[in-house]
Amino acid sequence: MTDDQRRHQTDLLVIGGGTAGFGAAVAAGRLGLSVTLVEASSKIGGVMAFCPGMPWGGAYPVDRIIGGLIEELSQRLAAMDPPAAEKRPCTLENFGPEILYDPDLATLTMFDMLDEAGVEVRLNTTAVAPQMRGDDPQSLQAIQAVTCFDRHGPFVIQPKMVIDCSGDGDIAAKAGVPYRLGDASATSKPGSMMAVTMSFHMIGVDWQAAFAEPDPYFTAYAAQGVAEGLLHPDLSQLYLMKAFHPGSVFCNSVHIRGVDGTDPGAVAAATQEGRRRCHQLARFLRQRVPGFAKAHMALLSPTVGVRETRKLQGLYRLTGQDLATGTKFPDGVVACDNPIDDVMRAEGDMTHQAALAKGDYYTIPFRALVPERIDNLMFAGRILSADPVAFASVRGMPQCMAMGQACGTAAALALQAGCTVQDLATNRLVASLSAQGLNRLAEPSALV
Repeated sequence: MTDDQRRHQTDLLVIGGGTAGFGAAVAAGRLGLSVTLVEASSKIGGVMAFCPGMPWGGAYPVDRIIGGLIEELSQRLAAMDPPAAEKRPCTLENFGPEILYDPDLATLTMFDMLDEAGVEVRLNTTAVAPQMRGDDPQSLQAIQAVTCFDRHGPFVIQPKMVIDCSGDGDIAAKAGVPYRLGDASATSKPGSMMAVTMSFHMIGVDWQAAFAEPDPYFTAYAAQGVAEGLLHPDLSQLYLMKAFHPGSVFCNSVHIRGVDGTDPGAVAAATQEGRRRCHQLARFLRQRVPGFAKAHMALLSPTVGVRETRKLQGLYRLTGQDLATGTKFPDGVVACDNPIDDVMRAEGDMTHQAALAKGDYYTIPFRALVPERIDNLMFAGRILSADPVAFASVRGMPQCMAMGQACGTAAALALQAGCTVQDLATNRLVASLSAQGLNRLAEPSALV
């Protein structure tokens, strides 16, 4: 294969096929851009792929659907025969309704939507390094190419625009965007990161027996298991919830602390430790918890789901104070009222305290998705510019998908206007997103 055959041109390169990358690629493709989506794994979905069946929480601020692609995806699934998605209340305090879904049908539908939008999807492909244009770090620069790697070796993509939706922000960081790791207070040192998670399902559960008591954390059973050495001490709370299909239970309980999600070796070690704890928990459930005696484990995560690594520095940094005051930014791209969902840092426990007054919401500003000095780069998802408090609220999959949709739309508008992403008229962006049905709090969803 010649060098020319390993050089690819595209209007937009989206790095990462999680919910943010999906939103960015579909939105841009529908607006007429040629879009290339590269995903390092063999499956799109991000957390959906790593933790199959993880609910879509945060889609209903003040019990109103946020709209956009998450609403369309949910409605497509709900319209299937039989339905493949439904809205349910969350059993945890301060969380709004969630969307439960069939993970395989959700993945199939997302691939269909990418295909319909004309997106070129390249799986098992890693973006390795950006090639920059502009030598002065004090002035605007641009990404002129990105070196990628697949089974055939290295190749180069030359995009007009780049959206980093990778979850870790590797390309944005290599391009020179400042960042903070975990809850670090400055860019010069790493901070503590939220625990990573490995999930699984138990199939064949007697729901009536298993959920006879209202405690969503099965605290009494967990305490007994820890005291007897049958469960790891970090399993003192067992979050078990009715999964989408009858008789199945989604187990979102195994969290491993102190893992640097940017370190492949640490992720591999955490994955093996997670497998051990999941099997330990499944055995305990069968032996000690009513309703699980005839159940078996299924859908074990292929790797741990990483909640937090880099937070990139944008034109604006969303803060916990912004959340507490219910700030609605003029360039707000999606509404949110999620609690401060902080999960087991090195020393802490799980918390989900309310982020703001009940019945209120805040919005995520587009400026938190735009770097200061790279004029054709944006980022979306859990690498947005936010302090640790704000981050713990904004990281839900629906919000990530909406952030991606906003960035994909912004890429099309900026190329159409011939301007940098920093100079894009955000009133045009907000109007375009509203026309797409995003960033509105109108009628309740048709999902019931």
